[in-house]
Amino acid sequence: MMIVMERFCSPEAVEAVVERLESRGCDIHISDGQERIVIGAMGAGTDLEQLPWEAMEGVEKAIPVLKPFTFVSRDFQEEDTIVRVGGVRIGGNRFTVIAGPCAVETRDQLFRTAEQVVKAGATVLRGDAFKPRTSPYAFQGLAEAGLELMAAAREEFGVPFVAEVLDPRDVALVASYADMLRVGTRNMSNYSLLAEVGKQPKPVQLKRGFTATIEDWLHAAETIYKEGNHQIVLVERGIRTFETAARNTLDITAVPVVQRLSHLPIMVDPSHSGGHHYLVAPLAQAAVAVRSSGIMVDVHPSPDTALVDGSQALLPSDFAALMDRVRKLAAAVDLEM
Repeated sequence: MMIVMERFCSPEAVEAVVERLESRGCDIHISDGQERIVIGAMGAGTDLEQLPWEAMEGVEKAIPVLKPFTFVSRDFQEEDTIVRVGGVRIGGNRFTVIAGPCAVETRDQLFRTAEQVVKAGATVLRGDAFKPRTSPYAFQGLAEAGLELMAAAREEFGVPFVAEVLDPRDVALVASYADMLRVGTRNMSNYSLLAEVGKQPKPVQLKRGFTATIEDWLHAAETIYKEGNHQIVLVERGIRTFETAARNTLDITAVPVVQRLSHLPIMVDPSHSGGHHYLVAPLAQAAVAVRSSGIMVDVHPSPDTALVDGSQALLPSDFAALMDRVRKLAAAVDLEM
């Protein structure tokens, strides 16, 4: 249930409603909009809707929630959530570009890539120290040594970084280095991991599972949100379909659908969607055209020697050319960069 308060109601009126909800055993979250406060309540008894909420001071209306995801819904919060990663803003009218190697391999590989993507206009660096791989014999990442290199690159080039976390036991470790944590497609339904990243304060990227519906995805975001972390960025990275021409099928429709359903920002990963370097630019441009919150692109100084996903990585020069096109498109659809 959501309790919508009157415009500019008193703090005492809000506190009285919260106390009454808590006395019923509800899980409470408050959305403080520009003019109205909305109080969301979950986990209550069946008689909650029957109580005379509108008779309480400052209450405008009480609305039963029909959607299975409550707190990440647009009903709960009309205004777009703005997520801040270091000094970088994601969401609203902002188009943010995250770029870097899929995996940290060496200091030289990381620093060469970071220097070029930042020069081209990326404002957040990506680079994973833990890699989920289909084969147990494939490169699994450098673990903490990779995080140390990412932290060094942050200091050298002045940009925050995002890194994937695979295991609830590693959340504290990754959060101690990274400015933003990412939950990947294989872990979107790992509810132990979702709950753990929800308990820590760093912002979280949540990739869509490759077999997940939009509702499944928003359920996963709700799990993070209810644990207390409201700084969540959704990432559409393609889903598995019957088509085999590309690595995945980019569901570009998901961007406007999610924007209608949820206040959370949604980015697009054109690298993992297509799986081929020649598909990255057109998919990235599609992400701008539908006014997503940004893109995350794999870049590598030598894709033919990459230990992870070299076929989809752009050369730094190709990334710079893409950024020129992205800027022009962003201006055409009234997005800031």
